[in-house]
Amino acid sequence: MPNTGIVKYHVKLSFDVDGLVEKADIIGAIFGQTEGLLGPEMNLNELQKVSKVGRIEVNTTSTSNQTKGDALIPMSTDISTAALIAAAIESIDKVGPFQSHFKLEAIEDVRSAKKKEIVDRAKEIVQKWSTKTISEGDEMLKDVSEGGSTGKLTTFGSEKLACGSGVFDSPWIILVEGRADVINLLRAGFDNALAIEGARIDESIKELCASKSKVVAFLDGDRAGGFILKELKAMVNIDVVHRAPEGVEVEELTPQQIVDILSETAEDMKKETAKPRLYDPKDEPIADVAKKVYPDLNESLEAVALDEGLNELFKVPVSEVVGKLTSGSGIKYLVLDGIITQRLIDAAKEAGIECVIGHRTANLKKTDGLVLKTFTELGIA
Repeated sequence: MPNTGIVKYHVKLSFDVDGLVEKADIIGAIFGQTEGLLGPEMNLNELQKVSKVGRIEVNTTSTSNQTKGDALIPMSTDISTAALIAAAIESIDKVGPFQSHFKLEAIEDVRSAKKKEIVDRAKEIVQKWSTKTISEGDEMLKDVSEGGSTGKLTTFGSEKLACGSGVFDSPWIILVEGRADVINLLRAGFDNALAIEGARIDESIKELCASKSKVVAFLDGDRAGGFILKELKAMVNIDVVHRAPEGVEVEELTPQQIVDILSETAEDMKKETAKPRLYDPKDEPIADVAKKVYPDLNESLEAVALDEGLNELFKVPVSEVVGKLTSGSGIKYLVLDGIITQRLIDAAKEAGIECVIGHRTANLKKTDGLVLKTFTELGIA
């Protein structure tokens, strides 16, 4: 239909012809056999010229001796004219030399369909906007609740387990069941919680726990919490167990309840980490080594290897350092922005390293004569 016409109705018809015909034959019959039936002003050709009828669309399917299909006529006339045209087309009884039958299937009010589309689209817009607004509100609440805590919500390991940002640096760790528990502990001021989230305890989690001076399990006060505790104890060395009151989940506790439950353990850890450690005058050469690299190394999560002349042999992320330690490498000092673990000690011994310096030491079973020092012991941190 020309751009000047506004379609009001779709006249839809079906047809069957007792012979093989083409689309052009159907359109020719519609125009030719309705011409003059309703007066010259109602001829389809004339109505098309004044933009009252649009381009007629025809679809056909053929068998060995029959053609069937449908036709759609867009019209911008009133409903009475559309009905007259439909009735005229229904009167067609031949297409070419073959008998035919046309039947009106529907006269659709395009404006009603358009109104429905508008309403449906409006509903979709409202739904999306409402969802977006709710999501933004949730994020704002989350920012407020987490912003008021001592740490931030982050993730740990390949499983992206929810945890507080203090998990990496705190000398102790709190294992909880889910992400909501971590957030609740953040609100209470504890940023060293890690959610196991039903995940398999892999080596990275075991190493993290082994690097801490204390591992605390803080679980729901239900039957499931008991099962989880049993599984945890089979995989990780748990030092302290805390449970929410019977029938209550950790995520449901108030910040004050959390503080009351964890206060004694937290106080013990404060006392332990507050003990002064002064280095012997004989450690001064080691302290000088640490002082040399500490400014660039601190908070980098990297490890640096030095030879006897204090020349840097390599500098890599702490997570990759064990793989870099090989015998005959000439490393004398290994200084890292992290925790000295048993796995690191074993690798350092095989590599012939004499001294390892880090922020803290894990619960080590054996050191094999290695000199182990922390930045605190050396009076640097």
